[in-house]
Amino acid sequence: MSDRERLHRTIDMLPEAEIGAALRFVEYLRDSTAADPIAARLRAAQEDPEPVTPDEAAALDRASEESRTGELAAWEEVRAQLA
Repeated sequence: MSDRERLHRTIDMLPEAEIGAALRFVEYLRDSTAADPIAARLRAAQEDPEPVTPDEAAALDRASEESRTGELAAWEEVRAQLA
């Protein structure tokens, strides 16, 4: 039996009162530095002390909307704008 199968079986045998604690621990392991070092660094990063300007806020809003709707620019377009 694999470790994953043993884990599933062990979770299935837990008393109902312990399910929440087990879930929080497994989520902690999933989100730990070893699982995703970039996400861990982002969670640990300090907030930028400089206020966001109105132009920056508008650009962030546009980027968020483009990402949400899937209207993203091709890399070639972005590179051409930066050149």
